[in-house]
Amino acid sequence: MGNYLTSDIAYSGRFEGKTHKLPVRIYYEDTDMSGVVYHANYIRYFERGRTDFLRCAGVIHTELAAREKPLAFAVIAMDVRYKKAARIDDSLLVHTEYGQIKGARMHIKQWITRGDDLIATNDVTAVQIDMLGNPVRPQKDFVETMEPFLSDNAH
Repeated sequence: MGNYLTSDIAYSGRFEGKTHKLPVRIYYEDTDMSGVVYHANYIRYFERGRTDFLRCAGVIHTELAAREKPLAFAVIAMDVRYKKAARIDDSLLVHTEYGQIKGARMHIKQWITRGDDLIATNDVTAVQIDMLGNPVRPQKDFVETMEPFLSDNAH
């Protein structure tokens, strides 16, 4: 499906089995006045994990948007649980697993670690949408591209 540039793989993380792993470094701009990562930034890290999972799997957002019938994704539910605080200079790893595609819905399980420490978890339900915001069933080529990367654990 996608014409992914292999030179960008280091920036987009990697797959270990069906789990995508994306490294994230914490900078001063990520923290609040107490020196810990501001809670909303974890949502940004999770978004990067989902996007780079797709990119590494061969699904490119700009290619979906350039189709005759353009497509995008929308998150319709998210359950974030914060376990421990991350701080400036921490090196985190965003883990992402996509579950089976059911109708227009995709279930995604994510977690962030710092070494062996679990920092946050996120259970997401997303849908593929047209440019008017209407949910649509994913097209056959999308499902075929994603199939080798789908996990039974992310439901």
